[in-house]
Amino acid sequence: MPTPVLPKDFQWGFATASYQIEGAPEADGRGPSIWDTFCKIPGKIADGSSGAVACDSYNRTAEDIELLKSTGARAYRFSISWSRIIPIGGREDPINEKGIAFYKKFVDDLLAEGITPFVTLFHWDLPDGLDKRYGGLLNKEEFVKDYEHYARTLFAAMPKVKHWITFNEPWCSSILGYNTGLFAPGHTSDRSKSPVGDSTREAWIVGHNLLIAHGAAVKIYREEFKSKDGGEIGITLNGDATYPWDPNDPLDVEAAERKLEFSISWFADPIYFGRYPESMIKQLGDRLPTFTPEEVALVKDSNDFYGMNHYTANYVKHKTGTADPADFVGHLDMFFENKAGECIGPETQSVWLRPNPNGFYELLKWISKRYGGPKIFVTENGTSLKGENDLPREKILDDEFRVEYFRGYIGALADAVKDGVDVRGYLAWSLMDNFEWAEGYETRFGVTFVDYEGGQKRYPKKSAQTIGPIFEGFIKKE
Repeated sequence: MPTPVLPKDFQWGFATASYQIEGAPEADGRGPSIWDTFCKIPGKIADGSSGAVACDSYNRTAEDIELLKSTGARAYRFSISWSRIIPIGGREDPINEKGIAFYKKFVDDLLAEGITPFVTLFHWDLPDGLDKRYGGLLNKEEFVKDYEHYARTLFAAMPKVKHWITFNEPWCSSILGYNTGLFAPGHTSDRSKSPVGDSTREAWIVGHNLLIAHGAAVKIYREEFKSKDGGEIGITLNGDATYPWDPNDPLDVEAAERKLEFSISWFADPIYFGRYPESMIKQLGDRLPTFTPEEVALVKDSNDFYGMNHYTANYVKHKTGTADPADFVGHLDMFFENKAGECIGPETQSVWLRPNPNGFYELLKWISKRYGGPKIFVTENGTSLKGENDLPREKILDDEFRVEYFRGYIGALADAVKDGVDVRGYLAWSLMDNFEWAEGYETRFGVTFVDYEGGQKRYPKKSAQTIGPIFEGFIKKE
């Protein structure tokens, strides 16, 4: 029997993102986002699809809440489409009251069913109007001011929200959007993929600007809303666990640490320490922006909690010689097998994802130790299944592989809490199958099967009914 180690008010539930589930891209005055535009470029999405319909959640909020209730979920993380709130996006542009009303009602409906909302302000879908107007995330002065205005608008409109997340995975917005070009807006130095972009510099500029915008939004919330609304605000960072490819090679040990610094600490070190990691400064030189004293004051200590997205692990091997100017991982190689030939975990549909629950435990401990024991909410964790989309529906619903993933990872979380890590919540990715960005609809992460061909009807999988009982074994009753 599991040992009850989690606090009795532990918040477990599920997570989604606006562009991945909502559909209804023009309903009630919504403007286009950079993802609407990106999906129209041939070859950018694996199956040529888009989020134009997705799960049709904009028209099915009642169904989504019933789905949450059926799992016993205590919490639900969703994101807000900026271009539903301000269709063009800017601080002087018209506000769309219908967009605000939609999300306010959704929050009210969740609370009425005893489900705690965790609201992400920005999950990659920048209003396209801002990208076209001034280059979007590359323009620090304009973007930060527009984001401040957007954040303040929502804080004022939704005082019942007690858990705000400024940005989801700024690493992805920066690297995938402005280095590899895999994600919107698709900037990269590779001219066969994009007519614009500089993979050696743009991602670092964007990351810096996102940190400044995060700090600015947190300052607004703390100064204008926190005392009367009683909520908290933080950022969600993604990071994979790392192991040295050869644990007896000090350079591999060092490289495994450096990989964490180039993904997690790129954002977390400025927030907790007021500076970038030395390993990044050493490799990137003047390509990594520097903080002004005012920016340090804005960004440092700007987290009420640490939002953690985590899925997988890698073996890391050091490289010799000089780093490629477009390198973003820390001048190293990553593998799923180590020097001894041991495999890190079984294959999934996602080429980057191999389950390894021990990596989750180790990373929770690493984050807690490095950043002084912050309160942590795990805001995403989950897996795809190899070939799941090609199975008949009855086989998809019997997703034992996903059940085992959650059993292993939730157990690892409980072990980390037992060993002193302050984890307060866990939100599984995802409540339902959805538009999986560049992978389109070929990859499924949901605990609920969505029948895209059959009118977006939802069918809970085995995993949907399993997470609750797993948690009940670990949550204290007193």
